[in-house]
Amino acid sequence: MSARRLGLPRRAVSQILLTQLAIAAGVAVLATGLFLAPLSAQLDDQAMRRALAIAQSAAADPALAAGVLDSGASADSPVQSSAERIRRATGAEYVVVLDLDGIRRSHPSPDRIGLRVSTDPSDALAGHEVMEIDEGTLGRSARGKVPLLAADGEIVGAVSVGIAYDSVRDRLLGAIPGLFAYAGGALAAGALAAYLLSRRIQRQTRDLAFSDIAGLLAEREAMLHSIREGVIALAPDGRVRLVNDEAARLLGLAPDAADGCAGRPLEDVLGAGRTADVLSGRVTGRDLLTLQGPRVLVANRMPTEDGGAVATLRDRTELEYLGRELDSTRGLIDALRAQDHEHANRLHTLLGLLELGLHEEAVEFVTEVAGVHRTTAEQVTEKVHDPLLAALLVGKATVAAERGVPLRLAGSTLLPDRLVDPGGLVTILGNLVDNALDAAAGSAAPLVEVELQAEGRTAVLRVRDSGPGVPAARREEIFTEGWSTKQPKAHRERGLGLALVRRLAERQGGSARAGEAADGGAEFSVVLPEALR
Repeated sequence: MSARRLGLPRRAVSQILLTQLAIAAGVAVLATGLFLAPLSAQLDDQAMRRALAIAQSAAADPALAAGVLDSGASADSPVQSSAERIRRATGAEYVVVLDLDGIRRSHPSPDRIGLRVSTDPSDALAGHEVMEIDEGTLGRSARGKVPLLAADGEIVGAVSVGIAYDSVRDRLLGAIPGLFAYAGGALAAGALAAYLLSRRIQRQTRDLAFSDIAGLLAEREAMLHSIREGVIALAPDGRVRLVNDEAARLLGLAPDAADGCAGRPLEDVLGAGRTADVLSGRVTGRDLLTLQGPRVLVANRMPTEDGGAVATLRDRTELEYLGRELDSTRGLIDALRAQDHEHANRLHTLLGLLELGLHEEAVEFVTEVAGVHRTTAEQVTEKVHDPLLAALLVGKATVAAERGVPLRLAGSTLLPDRLVDPGGLVTILGNLVDNALDAAAGSAAPLVEVELQAEGRTAVLRVRDSGPGVPAARREEIFTEGWSTKQPKAHRERGLGLALVRRLAERQGGSARAGEAADGGAEFSVVLPEALR
């Protein structure tokens, strides 16, 4: 049943305030009741013990026992005088002395002297002390009864002392106003605390109703787990609050592990690296690139009011690969365009030789041109037996020739056709050659040298260039995602090629490092254990 149908206020803060006030009032009433119940029993016990103490004091008077033995039951007997004196001195309601037959020898009403007592005196006459609250001729009272002993220790009667029960009840009723005052003060303090707390909750919940909050939470869960963008929410201390389904997929987390990430430090979930640095805010900026496993991700981070943050992730893997393919395609198109221009020039030269009747010179010219291209392809295939790598190197040699940078194979190059992952090796070698061509293009004596070797089941790649080289202090930094000295192209970001090379090498248990070539420039080495069958 809704709050409106019950007549309760709809706002969450009002409902919380009423609930807290009801709880505070209930606790105050309960505490008061729990205090009054033992207080009543305690006052009763005190009254009975007081009555018993008065009775014991009276029974200890030897003259009282002697009076029971020597005098009769009359209003002017010594027993009546002593009993009344004790009653007035102690403030008791009555002090009754009785003999072994239960006959009163004293009583506040003299006309009752000589009559049998209204309650059973057998326990006291049997030598037992009695405390009780009972109804008698003078009304309800707290009583104490003790045996009356003669000088020789023989029981000669009993002494019964009563304290009016009304006085006990008056004491109890007198304590109630003070108790309620304390309870009221506690209730007022609780109400004030409840009001202050409700105001704070009102600010935090933006004065929404519980149904609105529940609806927002349901919409939030549906939205976060249905959008095709990764979302990670972080607490102020860097712990993970939420990982949606798409973020778990992009980060390579198991589907059932996303819920288990909540409350764990980000480094424990992702491990140390650039992705954790970007998401935690240690690396700042917009549209930051990072590699997570085989994926290229774009991350953005937005701080929240409580000191935490929400980070979003977008998958750029396909776009990045398409961009690299586009670069390669454009390079090949440029090379083909240059070859087409060169081919036209050669045809014109050949036509001129034929028109001039220089047939032998024409044959030599055609033989020389065809031999250059055939020689390049033959040199590559003799040393590199894998068809994919050989085709890559032939194509790169054509592009390099167009750019005026000689691309040659080292004399020690020899790679058999036993590669476990030719595609991965093509990606690594293609990135290294492209970087080397860019570095060597502006040098005085441009050159790129590629060395491929097989050492057992280990493949070793080395690419050297005649460029300016890499300073020793930055040889590790260049493998970081997003690091580049080049201007980004329109269709993709820079700074992923070398990072991708190292990531692919490490996935195969290998390594990638940068060094200095023997003749200056840079030398990049990649070692891939278990790369050959």
